[in-house]
Amino acid sequence: MSKEHEQAELRGGVDLGGTKIEAIVVDASNEVLGSARHPTPTSGGPQDVAAEMAATLREAATAAGTSTDALRGVGVGSPGSVDAGAGTVSSARNLPGWDGSYPLAAELGKLLGTRVALGNDVQVAIGAEFALGAAKRYDSLIGIFWGTGVGGGLILGREPWHGRGGAGEIGHMVIHVGGRRCPCGNEGCVEAYAGRAAMEAHARHEMEQGRKSHLLKLMEEKQRERFTSAVWAAAVERGDELAIELIDGAVAALGAGAASAVNLLDVEAVLIGGGLGVRFGEEYVERIRKAMAKHLFPGHTMPDVQLVSLGDLGGALGATLLVAE
Repeated sequence: MSKEHEQAELRGGVDLGGTKIEAIVVDASNEVLGSARHPTPTSGGPQDVAAEMAATLREAATAAGTSTDALRGVGVGSPGSVDAGAGTVSSARNLPGWDGSYPLAAELGKLLGTRVALGNDVQVAIGAEFALGAAKRYDSLIGIFWGTGVGGGLILGREPWHGRGGAGEIGHMVIHVGGRRCPCGNEGCVEAYAGRAAMEAHARHEMEQGRKSHLLKLMEEKQRERFTSAVWAAAVERGDELAIELIDGAVAALGAGAASAVNLLDVEAVLIGGGLGVRFGEEYVERIRKAMAKHLFPGHTMPDVQLVSLGDLGGALGATLLVAE
């Protein structure tokens, strides 16, 4: 294969998260040739996020020895409500100023000089696990991504299930009627107890009321602006009572939500990913499995519950597959 043809087969992928933007460039064999990671903006609006996404991918392309306008295309996994056909992302509430609809595909395409395809962040990550990783052997599964929010993705009958565009929002299953306020505006959602942003808001409120915690000190030590996965993990490791209480509550909420979804769909597997899921690892996957067992319908067999196998790059790899399609 000529060098020019090899260059023409390069694809970009961007995983847009609440705290970080991960960008990669891969070849036709899905080998990562270059990668970059930038913090997600905490202020501004969708245009500022798009500009930072473009800067991150340019850095990844440079590392791969190419430029963004030479790529076959770029796939993006985004939170919020994604309309792939229209190229828009709406109501990505864990991102700054993103309450309405924004034409991300068109605007990012202008910045990068190539076509952009959009998909739901968790769905594309689960697509990568299904095509390249841990989920290859299953006909049906639920992916639960525990991070800034709690996202979900579905494979049913070996095909991704998008519903009418918003399927898989396991983070917004209500597990406590009249419970804690969720960033989505509803009460008692899984994400209200397990999403990193919601947990941080609750922790800060508790500290303002006099609760003691290492969380703020650890955030400063790690030079972060928010309670990232690393901050939560360090706090738990130090025996921080508030952090342990909130993480335990998150595990219970994830278990209840996952079991409820399994009770409805009876899938073969549940994959746990996301920033917190990957950071806490196998020990917490087992804890989520045990939390699920308390809520599983007696007639159902416990599905396989396992950690994603592609780690932090799963979302970006899944995004590149949107271009391959």
